[in-house]
Amino acid sequence: MKKSLPAKKPAVRAKNSRAVIKKLIVRLRAHRAAAIASLLLSVVSVALTLLIPVLVGRGIDCIKEAGRVDFPSLRPILIGVGACAALAAAANYLMGLVNNRITYGVVRSLRNEAFSHIQRMPLSALDPRPVGETVSRLIADADQLADGLLLGFSQLFTGVMTIVGTLAFMLSIDPLIAAAVVLLSPLSLLMASFIAKRTYKSFLDQAVVRGEATSLADEYITEQKLIRAFGYEPTAKKRFGAVNERLRRHSVRATFLSSLTNPTTRFVNSLIYAGVAVLGALSVIGGGLTVGGLSAFLSYANQYTKPFNEISGVVAELQGALACAERLFELIEAPEQVPDPDPALEPEAGDGSVEFKNVDFSYTPERELIRDFSLSVKNGQRVAIVGPTGCGKTTLINLIMRFYDTDGGEIRLGGVNTRAMTRAALRSRFGMVLQETWLRAGTVRENIAMGRPDATDEEVIAAAKAVHAHAFISRLPQGYDTVLGESGGTLSQGQRQLLCIARVMLALPPALILDEATSSIDTRTELIVQDAFARLMKGRTSFIVAHRLSTIRDADVILVMRDGHIIEKGNHDELMKKGGFYRELYETQFAK
Repeated sequence: MKKSLPAKKPAVRAKNSRAVIKKLIVRLRAHRAAAIASLLLSVVSVALTLLIPVLVGRGIDCIKEAGRVDFPSLRPILIGVGACAALAAAANYLMGLVNNRITYGVVRSLRNEAFSHIQRMPLSALDPRPVGETVSRLIADADQLADGLLLGFSQLFTGVMTIVGTLAFMLSIDPLIAAAVVLLSPLSLLMASFIAKRTYKSFLDQAVVRGEATSLADEYITEQKLIRAFGYEPTAKKRFGAVNERLRRHSVRATFLSSLTNPTTRFVNSLIYAGVAVLGALSVIGGGLTVGGLSAFLSYANQYTKPFNEISGVVAELQGALACAERLFELIEAPEQVPDPDPALEPEAGDGSVEFKNVDFSYTPERELIRDFSLSVKNGQRVAIVGPTGCGKTTLINLIMRFYDTDGGEIRLGGVNTRAMTRAALRSRFGMVLQETWLRAGTVRENIAMGRPDATDEEVIAAAKAVHAHAFISRLPQGYDTVLGESGGTLSQGQRQLLCIARVMLALPPALILDEATSSIDTRTELIVQDAFARLMKGRTSFIVAHRLSTIRDADVILVMRDGHIIEKGNHDELMKKGGFYRELYETQFAK
């Protein structure tokens, strides 16, 4: 199984949310026109909504006394109220459509940006990251960000406009009472700000632990066979339960803190409303306001304080969204691999010689793996690499393909330093078959033709026949058009490997890398595939990593590695005569 996450991690330190907001604003520039439209619709909606209390106040003033109502004057007022309500509803509906478009457009762009960046990250940065944690950032954190942005666009703009508009109307009705409202309202914002600062940290911790839980679930679900074979279920359940409990604690804390915002601001705003009612009533008694004017003022006071409740609620949600955005931006801003050179060099088309010159490499600084390694492989040679586990066999392949860069020295292909070539040009010269198979969701034909999408059906079938995969493909429900699930679906490991070998057979690359390429197929089929490989390798530089020494007896050169160094070199017969480490390995496998 993959290395699991530790049971506990140090608390994540929250960064300045202003920096995250600035980055989001940069992404919003692409939706500038839609944002302006949303703002204009917000202004229209608020203006129409705020006009209704004025009309209602005038309608109340049409009641002269008991049993005496000025209906001719009241009728157009009622029509105006209805028209304002209808138009405000239409503006809100359109604003919702525009806000949805902005929000999901921004999140889609961020997801695409993050996924594209992953393709440019060095494997040395990707390998230590749990897959589930990265997926959590791409999917769950992006969804949380979308929810926060949608609330922000839907309520923040409208709330601010409502506050400004109601304040203007209140000042026009009674400046003294309006001033009292303005002086008391900062209490609501101070309370919301105090709680929001503490909420952001809690939401960030929640997002981090959610990523851990996703990663652990991904690992345990993927490795179910292994877990059940070793009776690991109780331990897996215990470990997942521990992470899940931490997620519960962080979620409860984040939700509790965010839930304090709304009742706190509502309490402050209720006090403001009560104060306005008392002052307004005294003004009516003193003749400063009419009853209709007081009704309009109370309505405005209610609408003035209401956005504070909504905005405070939005701020709490935005803390969670910003915490998730921070994690997404951390992924997007992770260091990229060294850029390809421009201009780049290209070796001659027919030259497949490879040279290692004083190469140093280690996966971690504290553990040296390869030191001062040199090797020269002529064009067309078949080179087999053998040795005990961990000696550096697969590492050499990773360095040739520039999946990892050397710490020192250089590697040359056709006399050209591989760092002077583009990675695409370098990798296009090699066909790889690894011990770990990779098949994508799609048809059998699409998987075989991955390296040559323009290949004809006849060429695809010929490649499958060459590796003896045609027989089992023909038995599939739709033959070559059978749709395979992720990683090959229900195909056996051997069948998957045959499809990967057929893929290389079809591509006919200038050079080959076979890393335990036949480890999952039966002995009889292996002999046939080896014969096919022998024909394919003629005239092509080939690197063969193998534990079964019987598969590399015909190699031109056999390199015997131990602890990152070549300790023996020669063909099979020469190495057997030397009676060294290779002979010891060979006789271990074929003891009399």
